[in-house]
Amino acid sequence: MPNASSWSASSPLLLLWEDSSGTRIFLSLLYAVLAISGTLSNVMVIYLVFSFKKLQTTSNAFIVNGCAADLSVCALWMPQEAVLGLLPPNSSSLRSAEYRLLRGGLLSLGLTVSLASHLLVAFNRYVLITKLPSVYQALYQRRHTGCMIGLSWALALLLVPLLPGLWTPGSAQQPPPRQTDGGSRYTALLLALAVLGQTALLLHCYLGIVRRVRGSAKRVSVLNFHLLHQLPFPAAPPPPRRAQRRLSSVSVLLLCCVFLLGTQPLVWVSLLGFFLRPAPPALQAASWLLLCSLSALNPLLYTWRSEEFRRAARSVLPRGEGPAA
Repeated sequence: MPNASSWSASSPLLLLWEDSSGTRIFLSLLYAVLAISGTLSNVMVIYLVFSFKKLQTTSNAFIVNGCAADLSVCALWMPQEAVLGLLPPNSSSLRSAEYRLLRGGLLSLGLTVSLASHLLVAFNRYVLITKLPSVYQALYQRRHTGCMIGLSWALALLLVPLLPGLWTPGSAQQPPPRQTDGGSRYTALLLALAVLGQTALLLHCYLGIVRRVRGSAKRVSVLNFHLLHQLPFPAAPPPPRRAQRRLSSVSVLLLCCVFLLGTQPLVWVSLLGFFLRPAPPALQAASWLLLCSLSALNPLLYTWRSEEFRRAARSVLPRGEGPAA
């Protein structure tokens, strides 16, 4: 088809080269739903943490950092994709290289900081549960916490100019069938290896927490930290020890499964394209959509099991219990 390469090089929605207008409209609606739900959930978490002193913990500082990064994806990048997907393929907005680079920068910045925040939260909880309280207090002083958050943004800003094509959907991820871009292929390989390493560290932290909790529920119960309320474990009143260990393990494993579902498809699609042959365009599109949708799900992953967050949310929503509750 004569327009295949031009459409794939300018498509903002990871569309197939021969997609119909109905498919583009469906994806635009999907981006709009993710943008609205993700923006509301991330803003709500940030507002609750800044409004309630009990929620102002070290773990929640990393969660807020991730929410701020996810807002750049949900509130800034996704709405543009939803609107641009309704434009004709030959639109001047789609052909603007500078505009595509700007959208790619927003996506790169948001996803990089978001993935780094996942790891910071996991490591924070791992140190809290498995190490002595003195070690946790020495490592997570306010100055150290601020440095960790600042480094996550500095790393993202450093990588933004290095990944202009990779983070611009429809450009480097889905080149025309006869196009070969060695630089993009190696960049995709480095991205896949980096995400694999980050995933391995995250799983090590959470599985270490599961082993610790299953081996000694008493060890967790005696730690007098408000941060315990932010763990994806059952809040008060505590169930019997066996049920507590079972629910704790299920909650952590569920969090890990959702994270793996959002990140690993893109990793293996990138590895497949580097070592064997490029994956089908539909599979590439699905892997990117899963990764982007994680930005809308992240606030729920870290707050759905927290009684403190639920109380704070009920106090600000209509017919809530009030701040005194």
